[in-house]
Amino acid sequence: QVKLVESGGGLVQPGGTVTLSCEVSGIRISEYSMSWYRQPPGKAREPVAYISNYGDITHYHDSVKGRFTISRDNARNTAFLQMNSLKPEDTAVYFCNARYSEDYWGQGTQVTVSS
Repeated sequence: QVKLVESGGGLVQPGGTVTLSCEVSGIRISEYSMSWYRQPPGKAREPVAYISNYGDITHYHDSVKGRFTISRDNARNTAFLQMNSLKPEDTAVYFCNARYSEDYWGQGTQVTVSS
């Protein structure tokens, strides 16, 4: 059984920092690209960041470039998303995705940016 479990979300003030983790079991993530998506309230899910199997390629949504950093630790079967300089518009449910021949998703973690 494949499981992706996100953690690290919560309430943070504007300008603050949050690091999300995605712990994966049931597959070896070294075979998978990893991505983070988010779904703001009342809006569609959108891609935020992508990292290739061994971390040599990353891509970011324009709205988070320079503020968010995606990383991975294949030995720990875990992916991360460090989010700096958070803005209220970053408020969303954040989802972890593993993609190769199959597509796996976590259940999401809420990040709320508010004073």
